[in-house]
Amino acid sequence: MRFDGKMGAVKNGVREFNLKVIRRGRCTQRRQRRERSWERIEMTRREVMAVFLGGPDDREAVAYAMRLVMHPHIPVTTMELPLNGRVAIVTGSSRGIGRAIAIHLSSLGANLVVNYVTNSTQADLLVSELSSNSSTLRAIAVQADVSDPSGPKTLFDRAEEAFGSPVHIFVNSAGITDSKNQTISSMPLEEFDAIFNVNARGAFLCCQEAANRIVRGGGGRIVMITTCLVEMLVPKYGAYTASKAAAQTMARVLAKELKGTRITVNCVAPGAIATDMFFEGRTEEDIRRVAGMNAMGRLGETKDVVPVVGFLCGDEAEWVNGQVIQATGGRV
Repeated sequence: MRFDGKMGAVKNGVREFNLKVIRRGRCTQRRQRRERSWERIEMTRREVMAVFLGGPDDREAVAYAMRLVMHPHIPVTTMELPLNGRVAIVTGSSRGIGRAIAIHLSSLGANLVVNYVTNSTQADLLVSELSSNSSTLRAIAVQADVSDPSGPKTLFDRAEEAFGSPVHIFVNSAGITDSKNQTISSMPLEEFDAIFNVNARGAFLCCQEAANRIVRGGGGRIVMITTCLVEMLVPKYGAYTASKAAAQTMARVLAKELKGTRITVNCVAPGAIATDMFFEGRTEEDIRRVAGMNAMGRLGETKDVVPVVGFLCGDEAEWVNGQVIQATGGRV
């Protein structure tokens, strides 16, 4: 509303001055609220890094603090890591990709069963590492052979006993390969059987146990670690490739058989990853050749694969089911 005449001009001037003061006051209030909010966020960030998650150089602490920045309206006490309180079993997790997956899932809040067959020292070291910053039980090491019918059952039994909860996540990373890179025509039957015993029979036994015992109704996840060789069909890897193809097929069929349970079943198929299993039996020339075939110009690392597995194990991935996710960096 505007006023006319000399008095109107005065009134208009007073009114505009008052509006400016009010606006300035409101801006100041908003600025002060933002400053207080950012001060609280920064204080909480430092507190999380320094007290709860091991120090300012801890990458998981930084990630957690960034969630506070993204969601400052949520009280800190109500915020949880995405897999907080869930129980995860990772087979073959004393070394290599399995070990990296166990570390990553633990960083997301999961309680871990670290599985090994012979390497108890490495498994125990990993358990100590995962439990070092917690006053509660975060991980246990369990010896079990996935190719033995009692193996997967033992893993689930020990998990339920240790954590007092059914299992939510099962990642099958156990596997062996042919370090001699033999052709199908030259491979001895005993070596073929050994590969299929772990990679195919073991995958079947793990899928079977997981399908019957993993949490239903939401949050149940089965992830099989396979290989991109199923798509590439590289010579001299026939037995290994066929065993992983069997695992992929079982996983995709199982995803359909578990209709209505809200358990998802997926595969992650890595490319060449710089682990002990990859380097075994390869010359430097072989390694350079494989790296040169990658679009990134290098071998993959475990850090390139574990975020994919972590995503598939979370609630955000419920709509991803019965899939084979290629984690290769691209091939040329």
